[in-house]
Amino acid sequence: MKTTKGRVNAFIHGITLKFSVSSESHPMFALLVRTHMRKQPMGTRPRKPWNKDRIGDFRRNLPSKPCTNKAGGTNHFLSGYDARYLDDMDAKRVWAEINLDALGHNLACIRQAAGDSVRIMLVVKADAYGHGSVGIAHHAVRSGIGALGVGTSAEALELRHAGIRVPILVLGTVVDEELRDCLGYDIHLGLHTGDRARTLAKLAKRMGCIAKVHLNVDTGMGRLGVPPTRALALLEEVYSTPHLQLAGVMTHLAATDGAQDPFAQLQSAVFDRFLTAARSVTQDLGWIHLANSAGIFTGLGNSYDTVRPGLAAYGVLPDSIGVEAPLLPVMGLRSQIVFLKDLAAGTPVGYASAWRASSSTRIATIPVGYADGLPWRSADGGEVLIRGQRAPIVGRISMDYTTIDVGHVRDLQVGDQVTLIGRDGDESITLSELANKAGTIPYEISCSIGRRVSQLFVGGEQIHVPGQAAPMPTLPPHPPLVPASTGTLRSP
Repeated sequence: MKTTKGRVNAFIHGITLKFSVSSESHPMFALLVRTHMRKQPMGTRPRKPWNKDRIGDFRRNLPSKPCTNKAGGTNHFLSGYDARYLDDMDAKRVWAEINLDALGHNLACIRQAAGDSVRIMLVVKADAYGHGSVGIAHHAVRSGIGALGVGTSAEALELRHAGIRVPILVLGTVVDEELRDCLGYDIHLGLHTGDRARTLAKLAKRMGCIAKVHLNVDTGMGRLGVPPTRALALLEEVYSTPHLQLAGVMTHLAATDGAQDPFAQLQSAVFDRFLTAARSVTQDLGWIHLANSAGIFTGLGNSYDTVRPGLAAYGVLPDSIGVEAPLLPVMGLRSQIVFLKDLAAGTPVGYASAWRASSSTRIATIPVGYADGLPWRSADGGEVLIRGQRAPIVGRISMDYTTIDVGHVRDLQVGDQVTLIGRDGDESITLSELANKAGTIPYEISCSIGRRVSQLFVGGEQIHVPGQAAPMPTLPPHPPLVPASTGTLRSP
């Protein structure tokens, strides 16, 4: 895909969106490159009331007439926002191509594996595992996904500020100072203790709202959650407390192999026993969810009414589960050659002279290092793709640069594209391959993609995923008024 080099900035409710201009991609997402919160502490970030005329569906906000960029390509800007075209930017150092069509395909595979009657709560924590949470979330919602899971309150608020209005659950926990913002923006919270339940009830009463909680039952993860022996008492407390709503019951699998691990089966059995007891208190337990990506594809996906896919949505499953699923990689990581140098035999390259040329060769330097997410350990056996050929990484990977032995690749020039993750011709390097060679897991690689890496969203024209099997509530046009410290009411 040919991409016109240009940049657009748009400011949307406390979020700066940087856009890379493409003349061939989907109008909603082709421009989206990188999203980050303004550098303000959460407590000082300005609260702005919802405005349904500015934060609606992205399709509705698209202008009826596109404008033309300097290179003659077509730019589709999001109307209603302060967007302006800037001068041509410098050539990219390193960028991640995020394929929305692949995301849609993977979500459809998850839907098929989980069953039509099961809700999908897409996990977009850690910037959607490095894929860009705002862009991923918008396309997922457009594709029919009705709920999102995040790891922190800041991630939830980032999505709210970007116009995401479907239910968002903080899968872990939050600190007390974050509760007010979470309730003000209708964020669902995992519940682990009676003390937190009582704190939420008091705060929700003062704010005049309802705290929506998902009771986290610790069936064996041992990290967060209430033990099964005390979970029923906490559920009864939630059920009988005003200003608390039991929005769901959840547990977290410790096994990485899904149902193939006997411990996962044990956890599921413990969870089932608790649910049986819980239904003696109330039949309305909200969303019930256990299965992660591995669980979905090993038979646990249809055990309950909601699943929480994470990395599978982005095209990766643990190798250990031995399941062949037709998932497509969503991320491609690319850079370009910035320097070529011919070396004589015996010439050292990189820190500590850890590599020396065994014969005369040519070295290509690319402007990507471990600060950008390329693992330092991948220097030992790691490869990249150049002109459809594999080329070994040589020398130590530094913070900003990596060197490649390209003596076997003919007619290279400065500016030629280099693929670190993705396909080039008949060759491809997957996220799992890179992780295996670095001695780590795919999650760590994708989540380590640095801030210097631009995100270029491509595709997204087609909708692959059927809508939710059961309707899920969305936010009202405006959130509830929140009492300020002075006793007056204000919007969050």
